[in-house]
Amino acid sequence: MTTRSIYSPDERGDSVDEQAESEASTGHACPDCGGSLVTDDSRGETVCESCGLVVDEDEIDHGPEWRAFDSQERDNKRRVGAPTTEMKHDKGLSTNIGWQNKDAYGNSLSTRQREKMQRLRTWDERFRTRDHAERNLKQALGEIDRMGSALGVPESARETASVIYRRALDEGMLPGRSIEGMATAALYAAVRQANLPQTLDDMAVVSRVDEMEFTRAYRYLNRELSLQVGPPDPATYLSKFVSELDADDALERQARALIEAGKEANVHSGKSPVGLAAAAIYAAGLLLGEEMTQETVSEATDISTVTIRERYRELLEAEAELDDSAVDAASGAESGASA
Repeated sequence: MTTRSIYSPDERGDSVDEQAESEASTGHACPDCGGSLVTDDSRGETVCESCGLVVDEDEIDHGPEWRAFDSQERDNKRRVGAPTTEMKHDKGLSTNIGWQNKDAYGNSLSTRQREKMQRLRTWDERFRTRDHAERNLKQALGEIDRMGSALGVPESARETASVIYRRALDEGMLPGRSIEGMATAALYAAVRQANLPQTLDDMAVVSRVDEMEFTRAYRYLNRELSLQVGPPDPATYLSKFVSELDADDALERQARALIEAGKEANVHSGKSPVGLAAAAIYAAGLLLGEEMTQETVSEATDISTVTIRERYRELLEAEAELDDSAVDAASGAESGASA
């Protein structure tokens, strides 16, 4: 390591505090004045910001040896694959033979070569899964990706679902249970952890098993893996329902206020969060003078009109009690100030 200064000694500071000295001892600060160090990648130098001392030079460039001037050229010159992912049974580290029957020059293969490549693809697909556990994992992760794509679940939640299923496979929880049911349960657990608006009914639409089977599997996963899944928040479903009803933002804000009032009055305890969300939307429509019937909300939310009728009254009563308590508190404060 070589050190040289590009400033005169008069331009350097004389005082060095204890923190700078400790940082200098660990190599993260200037050994001369204790100032912070910056790296100049274009010159391969590490320089002190305060005194200009060159602490290190001729550093190794860890970047690519090629240059690119646009994104297309960068993609063509890049020689690495996609990042590892939990959504693949081999974490995306394996390769596969492409389906294009062309050679490196873009010319079509002959009939004999195409048959040979098809046999190679078949054997390549077989060798990608070594045992029954990997075949199980490959099928389950494919199901999670299929259902997540159909429901619009973000990739981060699908990654979480893949990790949950891997944990269940490692713990030996799969014997006696269907792969599709456990995959659906893992995806629903990830949705709950991420506070996404997908409901059990949404999962039942895209799943290959009935709702009773994957809800039983979900409870089993939640209990055995001790998943950190809290109770669903009714406000999570408001944006989805408002979008399906083609309502405005004012109705959504009013519905959120009703749900918050219901939480303070403990109305949500023991109630279906989806039903409370539907009732809050209907009650908000009444308060704002929107022409919205219970049947319309019921069709958009898949909640019965009986549930909406019972819950919206409870939410309106909770908000009225909250407003009365606020008025009483304000009156008490005014009387105390006047006294």
